[in-house]
Amino acid sequence: MIRLHVQGDLAPGLAVAPTLDQSRYLTQVMRLKAGDDLLVFNGRHGEWRASVAEVLKKGVVLRAEEQVREQTHGPDLELIVAVVKKARIETIVEKATELGAARVRLVLTHRTNADRLRLDRLDAIAEEAAEQTGRLDVPLVDDPVKLDALLDGWDASRRLMFCDETGGAPAVSALTAAGGEKWAILIGPEGGFSPEEGERLRALPFTTAVSLGPRILRADTAAIAALTLWQAAIGDWER
Repeated sequence: MIRLHVQGDLAPGLAVAPTLDQSRYLTQVMRLKAGDDLLVFNGRHGEWRASVAEVLKKGVVLRAEEQVREQTHGPDLELIVAVVKKARIETIVEKATELGAARVRLVLTHRTNADRLRLDRLDAIAEEAAEQTGRLDVPLVDDPVKLDALLDGWDASRRLMFCDETGGAPAVSALTAAGGEKWAILIGPEGGFSPEEGERLRALPFTTAVSLGPRILRADTAAIAALTLWQAAIGDWER
C-alpha cells in the first residue's frame, strides 16, 4: 500500500492535506481516486489508514480513518558527514534514512571540496526513503557547519564514533565496550581529515576511534559501512 509522510495532525476523521506535489503523485502517478486507501504518518501520531476523501483541481483531501501502528522511534543516532559531491551526499542521506539514523549533520572540514547543496532536495530524499522503508519518522538534515564549531558545541553525553582512516580499534568490539544510548558517527571528506582535525578528534573524551577495515572507502561507502557496524553492535537490529 502507498505510504505518505504528511505534516498535519492525525486523528479519527480528521482531514489531511498533502502537498501539491504529493497530490499529483497520488492522482497522476498512482491513479488513486475517491474512496481509495493509503497509509500516512507524520512522525508524531503513528501510522494511519487514510482514504481519499475528495479529488480537487489543485490537490487532494485525505481523511484519517484508523491508526494501524503506534508511534515509535529508532535509536538516538546521528550521522555526521563531511560535504562531498552532490550525488554521493544524496546517496548518503538515502541510506542513512534506510539504516535508521535520526539526523544527518553536514560539516565543512579543512579538505572539504564539494558541490553546492540543495537542502530541500536532501529533505525530499529522506522523506521518500522513510516512506519506502516503513519508518514512522523522517530524519532531519542540517545545514552545513564547520567541524570545529560543531565540536565546540558538542553535548558530551553523546558518544562520537570517529571513523579514522589512519587506524582505530575494530568497530564492533570498541562500540560494545564504549556503551551509551546517544551516539553520532563521523565520516570524513575525500582525502580524509587533516592531521590537526584527527589529533583533536582522537583527544576528545567522548570519542571512540574505529577502523572500517584495511581498504580506503569513499564517503558514501564508509557511511553505509559505519551505520551497518553500529547497528549490528549496539543498534536496534536485534529488537
